[in-house]
This record gives sequence, C-alpha cells and structure tokens, in this order.
Amino acid sequence: MTSPSGARLRTMAVSLVLAAAVSTQFGAAVGALVFPQAGPMGVVTLRLVFGAAILLALLRPRVRGRTASDWLLVLGLGLSLALMNTMLYHAIDRIPLGIGVTFEVLGPLVLYVVLGRRSSHVVWAVLALAGVYLLGGDLGADLDPVGVALALGAGAAWAGYILVGSRVARRFDGADGLALALAVGAVLALPLGVATAGTALVEPGVLGVGALVAVLSSVVPYSLEMAALRRVTAGSFAVLMSLYPLIAALAGRLVLGQALGGLELVGILLVAVATAGATRHSAPVPG
Repeated sequence: MTSPSGARLRTMAVSLVLAAAVSTQFGAAVGALVFPQAGPMGVVTLRLVFGAAILLALLRPRVRGRTASDWLLVLGLGLSLALMNTMLYHAIDRIPLGIGVTFEVLGPLVLYVVLGRRSSHVVWAVLALAGVYLLGGDLGADLDPVGVALALGAGAAWAGYILVGSRVARRFDGADGLALALAVGAVLALPLGVATAGTALVEPGVLGVGALVAVLSSVVPYSLEMAALRRVTAGSFAVLMSLYPLIAALAGRLVLGQALGGLELVGILLVAVATAGATRHSAPVPG
C-alpha cells in the first residue's frame, strides 16, 4: 500500500511531467513555425544556446571540485540532448509533430521493456508495433521514411537522456547538472547551426522565436523533469511519457494546423497505452 508521503511524491511527479510535456510539445510546434527561415538545425541551435545561457545565468553552477565522473555524466547528458533535439526537429520538418513524437517515444518503451525483463512486456511491445503499423504501415506512402528514421533515432537518444539524466538528477544540486549539460549541447550544435542557417540566426524574429522555444522546450521542461526524477524511479517516470504523443498531436493541430486521420490517432493511442503498460512495473534505472 502506498504511504501518504509516497502518494504525494507521485502526485507531484505527475504534475511536473505533465507540465513538462505540454511545455515541450507546444514549444516544438512554435519552433517549427520558423523552419522556413532558419531550418531545423538553426532552431535547435537557438533552443540550446538560449536555454544554456538562461540556466547558467540563473543558477551559476559550481564548476570547481567536480569529479571526472561528474563531467562524464554532464558530457553524456549534453550529447543526448543535442542528438535528441537535432533528430526530432529534423523529423518534424518531414512528418507531423504528433506522429514524430509517437515514433520517438518507442525509445523509452524499448528501454523499459528490456530493463523490466517481464514476459508480459511482449504484449505491450506487440501493441506498440500495432500502433506503429497504423502510422507507418498502410500509411507508409504518406510518411517520409527519412523523417521516421530520424524520429526513431531521437527515441534512442531519449532513452540515453533518461539513463544519464536519472544519475545527473541525483548527483547535482537543483538543475546545475542540466545547465552544464545544455552548455555542452549548445557547443555541439552551434557549428552546425551556423553552417546551415547562417545570418538567419540573428534575424530579430527568428531570435525571438528561438528564445521562446528555449524557455518552453528546454529551460522549463528539462528543469521539471530533473525535479520529477528525484521523486520517482525512472521506471515510474517513463509511464508518464505515454502522454507525450497525445499532447504533441494536440500541439500540432492547434499551432501548425496538422489534422490527423482516425487511424493515425488510434496508432498514437496504442503506442501511448503500450508505453504506460510496459513501464508501470519496470525496474528502476540504475542511479
């Protein structure tokens, strides 16, 4: 039976991740509005650079006295963030936001099916595959295969973000580790952003959207997720990720005008249910 304190922690974690999901997906939808001017890589670069600058200025994380292990975790989280954002934004330049995030969430699903080592998880894996089939099987002619591959790559990076992020959340105070990791991600993304977007990165309109996306999709949600990872196991945290595809579909509809058909909505729902089912009793990620 769950203790009152445990129930409060879980309720708080649910609220934190729900807020993070809404902020992340609507931020991504807003970012897609300036893809024609700056391209996906330009938006990713502004998101990471502004996000790092804001958190570093606010938190002033301690740099001295960190161990080599601390810095390896920061580098790993920064690389995961750079890869996850880069591949997802390039994916949603090719396929609808809700569908892209549905393919992306398969990364955490596979991670927790493997960690859970339960035979019942095969059922959830099959259910997820059925959802993906509805999205990319009969509808395959309408989906860009490169976009799908990029979304799946973003899912693998998302799994890495969870594995490393759970350790960073417990090793660093507050969001200090996140601030340092965002700085690493920004350094990795900046050369590619400058090379692909050029002077578009300094256009006032693009800069404004980039700053907004940084707040909505990096500063707010990643800080909330780090706080949630301190309150529940990474397995419980992953249950809540089943909300991401549904919220992404809503953001795509409201901000980008991306209407989804009945089969596509059913596919998104199946992946969401499979993710929740597979991760509900999964083993915690080693922290």
